[in-house]
Amino acid sequence: MDLEDVLRRLAPVGPFFTVPCTEQPPGPGFRPLTELYGDHLAEYVGEVGRRMGTGPGRVAASTAQFGIASRLWSLGLGCAALSGRVPDLAPDRVWWRLPDAGSLELWLPGPVDLPGEELGATVLGNLAVLEAGLRVRYALSPRVLRGNAASGLVGGLRVLLDRVPGGDAVALTAALLADDGPLGATGTFVHEEGLGVAFVRRSCCLYYKAPGGGLCGDCVLRTR
Repeated sequence: MDLEDVLRRLAPVGPFFTVPCTEQPPGPGFRPLTELYGDHLAEYVGEVGRRMGTGPGRVAASTAQFGIASRLWSLGLGCAALSGRVPDLAPDRVWWRLPDAGSLELWLPGPVDLPGEELGATVLGNLAVLEAGLRVRYALSPRVLRGNAASGLVGGLRVLLDRVPGGDAVALTAALLADDGPLGATGTFVHEEGLGVAFVRRSCCLYYKAPGGGLCGDCVLRTR
């Protein structure tokens, strides 16, 4: 089964697991994520802040990064669960557009597959480019951004396990969140067969500062 077939099988899991991989873009306006992370970053964070009612500040920037991280992890984990392979998710290989309503739309032209063990490298490599811009423009701490990445990873796994047997995805997640993994020290992760996953992060995504916002289920502030 090639990666395009895997992505088509993955789409019914949910919108975060869905990405067109057609030869031509599924509509006008798609551009590489490298452009979003560069000249369009302030514009995108501003639009997220407008929709949230927070304005274009740290809360919107954190939420924007969290959303992109969740999308990338979902695609990678889903492919790993179904095939043991993951797509190359480098910023120049993933294209985006922002519709008038709804979340960021992605397109993956000519997907290239990698060994499942490359999941962390390809997603975190992508996020490193985004996070560099967010730290400079919005003074977001690496602790918050790494916590968001970890939370998005576990959130994607939780949704996936409701629909797809995910042994490979669980193992990859556990390795990424282990003390010596790239997301070590971001929180406490537990998986029990038949019961699912649990995660308590050691940072806060700042969503509670949004109008009508509250504490996320894995927020460190819930345990204080």
